Amino acid sequence: MRKENILPLVLMSILSMLLIQGCGPTPEEETTDLSMEEVALEIIESSGPCTLITLDSAGQPRARIMDPFTPEKNFVIWFGTNTKSRKVEEIIANSRATINYYDKPGAAYVSLYGRAEIIENESIKQQYWKPAWEAFYPNYPEGYCLIKFIPNYLELISEKHGITGDPVTWKPSTISLQ
Repeated sequence: MRKENILPLVLMSILSMLLIQGCGPTPEEETTDLSMEEVALEIIESSGPCTLITLDSAGQPRARIMDPFTPEKNFVIWFGTNTKSRKVEEIIANSRATINYYDKPGAAYVSLYGRAEIIENESIKQQYWKPAWEAFYPNYPEGYCLIKFIPNYLELISEKHGITGDPVTWKPSTISLQ
């Protein structure tokens, strides 16, 4: 074999070894004893606001930042909103929705896929109310309704916990919630 043919092979071998060594979590990214569900909740809680995505009448995804309530154990998530908002009409017409939480410092995200419904029940509206919202809803409970999001599954990535998905397809780790 000629010298000029060996050099590319040596470089490829070195690159392959570096890539293989770099695929696992670094010491600061070591996998913890937390379950994937616990990691997802940690990401959700550290993210604060989230993005709610619905579909408009033309099938165009519409995204907006929302202030969610703490998720229930089964990842059901509640939001308060104005009864006249676009998202209410979109959810009534097509219940499919997505919620995304992003934790930039943790290099992590959780995306939940499922359906949303509008809730007008007065006692449930009282349960999911934040006094800080009084300025936005001067006639509360009139003009105020709830969005109840029920997920089918979630996807997550968390470098901190060594949950990085498929290295070839980049498909994130998935948890079925049904």
